[in-house]
Amino acid sequence: MLELTDVDVHIEGVHVLRRVRFTVKSGETAALIGRNGAGKTTTLRAIMGFAPLTAGRIAVGSKDVATVPPHQRAGLGIGYAPEDRRLFAAFDVEGNLRLAGEVQGMNRATLDARMAEVFDILPELTTLRRRPAGSVSGGQGKMVALGRALVLADKVMLLDEPFQGLAPVLAQRYAEALRRLRERRPDIALVITESNPALLQGFVDTMLEIERGEVTVAAA
Repeated sequence: MLELTDVDVHIEGVHVLRRVRFTVKSGETAALIGRNGAGKTTTLRAIMGFAPLTAGRIAVGSKDVATVPPHQRAGLGIGYAPEDRRLFAAFDVEGNLRLAGEVQGMNRATLDARMAEVFDILPELTTLRRRPAGSVSGGQGKMVALGRALVLADKVMLLDEPFQGLAPVLAQRYAEALRRLRERRPDIALVITESNPALLQGFVDTMLEIERGEVTVAAA
């Protein structure tokens, strides 16, 4: 479970998040909807520790993660696929996926099992596994970033604008991958940011609307 309580974030003197509070239970999918600049990405970055809190609390399960250093949060079972992918261009696709688990000290058997699951959920990556990550398309890179997040996610998955810039065919494949993810990982709390709520209709359990750093609407 993921819980944000009265979270405030200031960036260079600007009050970006204002008393943000919401809960995503285990097995739930929540969409954080808002225009560009509303605070969606900052909310995910706050959860990952890249945007320090000026007030409030963030909990994963029963653990308050606000004081956990950013480089240790993935080890708590949080998978994060940023909007800009952040792949290691010189590594091949499989190397990018494996590196995530290796950095967190995952043992070989567990990592191999996670990799098999990633390729099952994202079969497109099987044919890309030996290609340098710097040579894949933007849409393919989003698939790789999703796979990397899957390697780490035990409790929470954070996807930042996953459909942005995707061609219709890739968007459909991405949506299918999310459905397979939900089938195979039914206990994960999944948070997806998106500017266009129509893209997520019928998939999410909760819609959260964020405007000027405040969550103003929460609807089923």
